[in-house]
Amino acid sequence: MKVKYFGTDGMRGRANRVPMLPGMIMQVAMAMGILFRRAGHRNRVVIGKDTRLSGYMLENALVAGFTAAGIDVFLLGPVPTPAVAMLCRSLRADIGVMISASHNQFYDNGIKLFGPDGYKLSGEVEKEIEKCIEGDMLSHLAGQYDIGRAKRVEGDIYRYIEFAKRTMPRNVTLEGMRIVVDCANGAVYKAAPLALVELGAEVIPINDKPDGMNINKNCGSTHPESLMKKVAEVGADVGIALDGDGDRVLMVDERGSIVDGDQLMAVIADSWKSNGRLKGSGIVATVMSNLGLERFLINRGLKLARTGVGDRSVVAYMRAHGFNVGGEKSGHIVLSDFTTTGDGLISALQILGCLKEEGNSMSVLCHKFEPVPQLLRNVCLSKGHAIDNQEIIKVMNSARKELGKRGRILIRPSGTEPVIRVMAEGDDYGVLEKIVDRVIHAISY
Repeated sequence: MKVKYFGTDGMRGRANRVPMLPGMIMQVAMAMGILFRRAGHRNRVVIGKDTRLSGYMLENALVAGFTAAGIDVFLLGPVPTPAVAMLCRSLRADIGVMISASHNQFYDNGIKLFGPDGYKLSGEVEKEIEKCIEGDMLSHLAGQYDIGRAKRVEGDIYRYIEFAKRTMPRNVTLEGMRIVVDCANGAVYKAAPLALVELGAEVIPINDKPDGMNINKNCGSTHPESLMKKVAEVGADVGIALDGDGDRVLMVDERGSIVDGDQLMAVIADSWKSNGRLKGSGIVATVMSNLGLERFLINRGLKLARTGVGDRSVVAYMRAHGFNVGGEKSGHIVLSDFTTTGDGLISALQILGCLKEEGNSMSVLCHKFEPVPQLLRNVCLSKGHAIDNQEIIKVMNSARKELGKRGRILIRPSGTEPVIRVMAEGDDYGVLEKIVDRVIHAISY
């Protein structure tokens, strides 16, 4: 059975349009409640959201669905996605839901679903949810005496802040550091500045005044230009760019240069190897991470295990093979010693801890390798266009042979757009352009 509504990270789409309609979301909540309900147990769900205007609408739809299924609802209000995952375990909830479209603009929204262990639900469970929706749910709803209750939970954002702070070494503070933090007008607008202040930093927050429609608007990890400018303007030691729901982070050094997820993972891997904390003899990243990261790790006696795109693929590999550091170039970094999903604030704190312990500037600490030139192009496709025909395979094999060990090339269908992504990397950018042109020609004709 192919899922109809779920994508690579829960459900997502234009707010108040299919599938992000209140009625549809209510049905998803009913189905989840029925599937996760345990007899003889007062079942509960925790629901968080980012700062989108449509969050109010979807929150109420979820409450209606879960309570109809006999599930008690704890409403957390605006909190980061990793806070929902953490509080799902801390509050002994059966289900966790985050209402967010992550780094998308305000007019989109979505839901991310977590099990009682704080991990995102698998694709198989999502199929079961859709199967339940298409079946007879009415006969499985709660009786009149068993309808769930809903209440707002105050103060749990501070539990998350304390949790994040405890991931720092006990003897390390951020005193003497000037930090600019871009909150993306999103879910971290309270948590991130407070955590940094309480650790001793001088904090200059920007984009921390959400109005329901300015989340991710020319700010945050997808648009770090305003952060780069502010770091230079105030002479900050470091800048932190989070995204709308707080599960991604990019950073800016004191010179105003961007530090992406690959460099951040290299810093953490190197540090954790030195103090004996790194597990799995390396890290996990996706096929999109730069070849320079792989070369750096090999030179440190470590390996880079690659997965398909998406944090769920990364986490699944980490759990199956015993790694505790993984993530994506986009800044979605998972540190499984602390979290079950990406956490932008905690990832940033690990970098800041290294910065204080080593006494280097950000530009020195976070320049672990020279990125290999990378070229990414999209090819628009008509529905049903195949990418595994013999001509494309022939061209791809020729490209791989030409690049040899000096580069990589891959093609993959986008999970969110009707395009095929062609990515190549290698030491000679001119060679990459010629190879990618040949591959695109083969795909297009």
